[in-house]
Amino acid sequence: MARDYYGTLGVGPKASDQEIKRAYRKLARELHPDVNPDETAQARFREVSTAYEVLSDPEKRRIVDLGGDPMESGASAGAGGFSGAGFGGLGDVFEAFFGGSGGTARGPRGRVQPGADSLLRTKLTLAECATGVTKTITVDTAILCDGCTGSGTHGDSQPVRCETCGGAGEVQSVQRSFLGQVMTSRPCPTCRGVGETIPDPCHKCGGDGRVRARRDITVKVPAGVSGGMRIRLAAQGEVGPGGGPAGDLYVEVIEQPHEVFVRDGDDLHCTIRVPMVDAALGTTVTLDTIIDGPTEITVDPGTQPGSVSVLRGHGMPKLRSTVRGDVHAHLEVVIPSRLDGKQSKLLQEFKNHRDRDQAEVVSTGSQNSGGLFSRLRDAFSGR
Repeated sequence: MARDYYGTLGVGPKASDQEIKRAYRKLARELHPDVNPDETAQARFREVSTAYEVLSDPEKRRIVDLGGDPMESGASAGAGGFSGAGFGGLGDVFEAFFGGSGGTARGPRGRVQPGADSLLRTKLTLAECATGVTKTITVDTAILCDGCTGSGTHGDSQPVRCETCGGAGEVQSVQRSFLGQVMTSRPCPTCRGVGETIPDPCHKCGGDGRVRARRDITVKVPAGVSGGMRIRLAAQGEVGPGGGPAGDLYVEVIEQPHEVFVRDGDDLHCTIRVPMVDAALGTTVTLDTIIDGPTEITVDPGTQPGSVSVLRGHGMPKLRSTVRGDVHAHLEVVIPSRLDGKQSKLLQEFKNHRDRDQAEVVSTGSQNSGGLFSRLRDAFSGR
């Protein structure tokens, strides 16, 4: 399972960059090995430093928000704990306080970077979720520039070393802190940490190696999906800077409400209104199910209000399985509110033949009570 980086810093998923930095500063003051030599605190400091490194990086934070873990690949957490002469975790403290990194310079980063993941949403009907569907969706993402094929240069021109940082990708400065004078390094503002510039950039992409474009993608939605599920399309996301490898595209399913059925996992629920006479004498009702079409439901003679008729195996399919849920038909007995003279007379004759049927007050604790209070009692007692 992906680690809860937000929980480690004590912030919510919607926290701003400044809130994340403040939370890290507070924890770093309490847990840094120079202040708290306890082994538990040191382990906690490493976790906090890792969380800050991930959430302060827009690309890594996007992966976290998509439900992934950018550190699963084995990348270092940046802090690495307290390592004595190397001041392993101290660099992250400097970065939190001064906006740069302390200690050894990191060097230029590669101009070619992996692309970010993308997220789209698509609406599906209940029938489409039940049977599966192939949909064509339009995406707007960065794609490889066909003018320079990702190099970012125009014609035969080549990148040159950055004059501001001398190719280091960083510029350094000295600042005063409570620990004395501290040398910090920041990404070079001219080359943005790459260490080189492009004097004659591609006229189409401006040197980025990628351009934005709309394209159609075919998505195969399997049977049994439900709202909130995401379908991953590998390498269909954003192409990275410098023509780097594309990220993944996630298509999130939004399940639209159905006019008859309410979904509960793999089961479907519906309400069937049965006239009082049909409930007493028994009848059959045709229900148009999602997959199997019209199916008859038998209403037994003497059916009481609130009864449920279950159609086994007529519900939604389980994802990647041949097993299906059930359809629960909740029977609502309809009592006429207006009767003409003839109808009233017939019902009165019927009542005269049912002398034993009398209105009575039944204890809510009675086992034979099937009213509202009885159902509430059973619900709270777990029956």
